[in-house]
Amino acid sequence: MTITPFETNLYQHLAPFFAEHGFTLLPEKKQFRRINTSGFQNIILSSVFCVDDTMLDVNFGARNDQIEQIAQQFLNNQPDFRLDANTFLLSVARFSGFQSSRYKIHSGEALSDVCEKIELFFNKQGFDFLDSASILSTLDLLLNESPNQPCQFVYNQTHRCYKGLIAARLNHNPHFEGLVDSYRHLLIRLTQNPYEQLHFERLIAYLQHYSAN
Repeated sequence: MTITPFETNLYQHLAPFFAEHGFTLLPEKKQFRRINTSGFQNIILSSVFCVDDTMLDVNFGARNDQIEQIAQQFLNNQPDFRLDANTFLLSVARFSGFQSSRYKIHSGEALSDVCEKIELFFNKQGFDFLDSASILSTLDLLLNESPNQPCQFVYNQTHRCYKGLIAARLNHNPHFEGLVDSYRHLLIRLTQNPYEQLHFERLIAYLQHYSAN
């Protein structure tokens, strides 16, 4: 994957900061990643180049290997992307309640200013949230607290049905059967694809007989 001069400059600004917190730059994946006991945490930097400005979107999230190893058996994802799949992912803007989802950068000075804002966010809130949300019980809560409403911690609400249900089962959530009904009906509203619904029913059957070691 091609890395632009803007991205090279961006990584040079942010790499020392994230390295101090144990994150490794993976430029080919356009992210910083930190491995932990449950999977990984990551910060993904996406750039869109306009005529006069560059728009930068910053997303952060984590992967729970146990959830993903089950989910990827039932989701229709390309095999090459399965090992990189996030369990939750959201933008800094969405987390912070900003109206604009992207940073606008038009100069080197603006880039430095944006990088300072990114570092401040992670020092104040981002790193703490990543650590707490990487815990299975917290992840269960984030995905399943309001099963009939869109979840702000994932972009694909269909995948949320799968991963939320898996998290609930692994965490021995007492409302598991209720979540089965909620997500079954939600999936019907989200997609009329019979194959999707068939895969979800297979996941339900799998989880109902699943016993974690």
